[in-house]
Amino acid sequence: MLLSVSNSKTRKGEAHGWLTGIVHLAPAKLSGHNVCPMASKGCARACLNTAGKGLFPHVQAARIRRTKLLFSDRASFLFLLTEEITKLGIKAKKQGLKLAIRLNGTSDIMWERMGLIQQFPDVQFYDYTKIPSRLLGQLPSNYHLTFSRSESNEEQAKLLSSLGHNIAVVFDKLPKTYMGKRVVSGDNTDLRFLDPKGVIVGLTAKGKGRNDESGFTVRTLPRPIKTNLVELNNLKWDK
Repeated sequence: MLLSVSNSKTRKGEAHGWLTGIVHLAPAKLSGHNVCPMASKGCARACLNTAGKGLFPHVQAARIRRTKLLFSDRASFLFLLTEEITKLGIKAKKQGLKLAIRLNGTSDIMWERMGLIQQFPDVQFYDYTKIPSRLLGQLPSNYHLTFSRSESNEEQAKLLSSLGHNIAVVFDKLPKTYMGKRVVSGDNTDLRFLDPKGVIVGLTAKGKGRNDESGFTVRTLPRPIKTNLVELNNLKWDK
């Protein structure tokens, strides 16, 4: 199987009328193929690849197999993915839901160049990306992209925000505004194509992102003071 519908966040979309399928590949260079060309060090460390079921070795092995198949036999990969999207579309219709597909669950591949999205004009595709040119180019009308800010692309994020694109930012706690734009929560659902235009999509730091020190996670709360107990015990207190 290439598509998963068991992601806890994407399942929240069912309450809003959407059934979501998501493709998880092996991120960065884990498979021997780089599927995250613009990933920063902070992004790589905070990656949600090992979150949830991704913690299990058999899940990681499956993601690596999928990624290798994509690069070794793209035609077969796309054929299988087309079949799965078709079947999931039938399932969604039976349940009275609309279908959304996120192809880059843990990758950043330019799917708009492969012809797959154009085969399903009635399906809503969406992704996050750190590749600025993707948002400035011509995208299929049913493909929505949200730019993902990291510690190394702040200026690109500001530029794209000024042009009206939505920017996803990881925070320790969601502020009301960032980059002069309103912050909306991206944690309630994964349905980014339903977000208002021209906003900051705030994502609360999870997993390793909570302890990030690279700048990938934007800090809005005071950092806890780290106390050296040895030095504290050696202090001479005034009486």
